[in-house]
Amino acid sequence: MRIEVLPDAEGVARRAAALLGEKVREAARERGRASLAVSGGTTPWRMLRLLAGEELPWESLHLFQVDERVAPDGDPERNWTHLREALLDRLDLPPANLHPMPVAAADLAAGAASYARQLALVAGSPPALDVVHLGLGADGHTASLVPGDPVLEVLDADVALSAPYAGRVRMTLTYPTLDRARSVLWVVTGAEKALALARLEAGDRSVPAGRVRAERALVLADAAAAGKLGRGH
Repeated sequence: MRIEVLPDAEGVARRAAALLGEKVREAARERGRASLAVSGGTTPWRMLRLLAGEELPWESLHLFQVDERVAPDGDPERNWTHLREALLDRLDLPPANLHPMPVAAADLAAGAASYARQLALVAGSPPALDVVHLGLGADGHTASLVPGDPVLEVLDADVALSAPYAGRVRMTLTYPTLDRARSVLWVVTGAEKALALARLEAGDRSVPAGRVRAERALVLADAAAAGKLGRGH
């Protein structure tokens, strides 16, 4: 795992947008399409607004979600609601290339299975996404892989449902899906994340984030989040 420290959240968002653009162009050039899965968060929404200004082969991009709250379409707590405002409303992407998690489905288990099939159709079977963007919670969670949740032990499905967390059941990509990604980009900002980031750097598997495969991962952190990292950062 590599870690880059930027002065502030704006610097992280700009660097992240530039890197995502590079990965999308590279994948489209090499494989004819690019698959990107994104998480939520304030800095990521800024990252996506900046990404919308990049010159990219947008028609080749397939956009997936890392996780999503179970809530109605358009709910302000939905990541997809913010993703649409930050990125999709600024572009003209083919509707078939947009893959929101079906969290408004009556049968959520069937919805998770359906989402796994969408991943496989675009990214192969088993799916290997070109780039996955992850965030980090102060409790060490990433995606909707939360401490103590049975979803942490799901290794035989690419998409699963969490127990309620902060009042909401979530749909999430699982460790096998994250670990097959060709590239993982962590975006971590804020002093409240400092201890969790230090544990991620140390490969501490007692926190969910520490169980994500590290070899293909780059962490972009602001100075506040990097406050407890080892020397050299």
